[in-house]
Amino acid sequence: MKFETPLIHGRLIKRYKRFLADVQLDDGTVVIAHCTNSGSMKSCIEENAEVYLSPAKDPKRKTKFTWEMIKINGDWVGVNTSHPNLIAFEAIKNGHIPQLKGYDHVVREVKTGNSRIDVMAQNAQETCFIEVKNVTMKEGNYALFPDSVTTRGKKHLDELITLKKEGIRAVMLYIIQRTDVDTFGPAKAIDPNYAQTLKTALEQGVEVIPLMVKVTPQEISILKEMPFEI
Repeated sequence: MKFETPLIHGRLIKRYKRFLADVQLDDGTVVIAHCTNSGSMKSCIEENAEVYLSPAKDPKRKTKFTWEMIKINGDWVGVNTSHPNLIAFEAIKNGHIPQLKGYDHVVREVKTGNSRIDVMAQNAQETCFIEVKNVTMKEGNYALFPDSVTTRGKKHLDELITLKKEGIRAVMLYIIQRTDVDTFGPAKAIDPNYAQTLKTALEQGVEVIPLMVKVTPQEISILKEMPFEI
C-alpha cells in the first residue's frame, strides 16, 4: 500500500481524548491530528517521538491531518487502524499471501450472520471469509492483540467459528505494523475472553495468519508471516 500524497513530519506532543493528538511540525507549527486507533496504544506512545501525518482529503474535515506512524526503537510503527484492511485486500487480490492465493473474486466488507467480515474471497471451489485486525502492541519480543478489551473482536471470532462449522473457510488475519517483534500471541492479561475465544477458534479449524509489515513514510509492505503462540 503506497501513500497517495507525501506525508508530513513532526514530533508527538501528546495524545488525548483517544482520537486526537497534538503534533509539532518541523516548522514549529502545532497541529491537531486525528488518531484512528481507539485502543490504549500501549507500547507505541512516546512523547517527542518522530511521527508522520497525512493531510486530510476532505477540506471540510475538522482535523486537517491523520496520524500515520510513530518512530519507536529506531523504526516506524504504523498506528492508522484503517490501513490493515486495505493492505490485506490488496495482498489477497494480488496473490501476495501464499495461504490465500488462487481467489479470482475478492471483495471487502461483506455481511454474514450478525457481523460484517472484512474480506470475502472466492473461486470456483470455495468461499473464504477473512477478518483483519491491526496489531501494534509489543511486550518483550511478542506482538500482542488486543491492547484493550474488545467485545467486537470476540464477536468476529465467534462469527468465524460459525462459518467454519458451516463448512466455509474462515481466516483470522493479523497485520502487525512493527518489525521489532518475532512472535504473535493474544494479550491474555488484557482480554482473557478474547484469548480463550481465539484458542477455541483455532481448535475449531479457523486459520490464524499473523503477517508482519514494514512501515515507511512512502508505503506499507508485507515482510513475512510470523509464528504465533496461543
